[in-house]
Amino acid sequence: MNRSIFEIRPRRRAIQLVNITRTCGNPSHAMDAVVHPDSSTLRITTHEQYHSATVLTPSSVMPSPNPRSCPSQPVDARGFVFFTNYTSRKSRELTDNPHAALAFYWKEVSRQVRVVGTAERVSRSDSEAYFRSRPLGSKLGAWASRQSSVVGEGEVAQRVQDMKKRFHVLDEGSEVDIPLPDFWGGWRVIPNEVEFWAGKPSRLHDRVRYLRVEGSSEDAPEWRIERLSP
Repeated sequence: MNRSIFEIRPRRRAIQLVNITRTCGNPSHAMDAVVHPDSSTLRITTHEQYHSATVLTPSSVMPSPNPRSCPSQPVDARGFVFFTNYTSRKSRELTDNPHAALAFYWKEVSRQVRVVGTAERVSRSDSEAYFRSRPLGSKLGAWASRQSSVVGEGEVAQRVQDMKKRFHVLDEGSEVDIPLPDFWGGWRVIPNEVEFWAGKPSRLHDRVRYLRVEGSSEDAPEWRIERLSP
């Protein structure tokens, strides 16, 4: 069947699934086009900027799932990456049970992407490269926050001040080399299933699902592509 991705046609709001058989046999390529709207495959001609955020739901060992929204990063060759504190609740849950799901939703253009897979930590070098790209305040915040722990009034602000003293930060314009904390870095969700969804007013939505072929490698997976009923 046709392999598809989302396109916004010039001067129109309607979303259509278009044939990209030769270009998106792998869902990471399709997702890259969605995340980067200036690509040749996905053309957004409005001036609006669409924030890429994802809802992450680890398969917690607890009876209830625990979803939360977090900023998403560009898709790499193996999967979907995000960065966080390794002592946070979501990191503890992923360590205990590495199965997870992601959901991306763009209300303005009526589209979403759903991902199911397994999570692994990214390499320290990848985490360091991303950490260097963060603003100074975000780097200090990574050091100061004991993410998901209970804090007292003013405690986080005080810890930020302590980190400024530790790393000799005089003001927000300071050029200081702040290292990556040992307790902070990236997670990658390696997909086994990716669904692309484009909404229609009739509720007869377009849905295309990529399923990893069992036994294919994580580095060069094969995919079965199916169209789903709305």
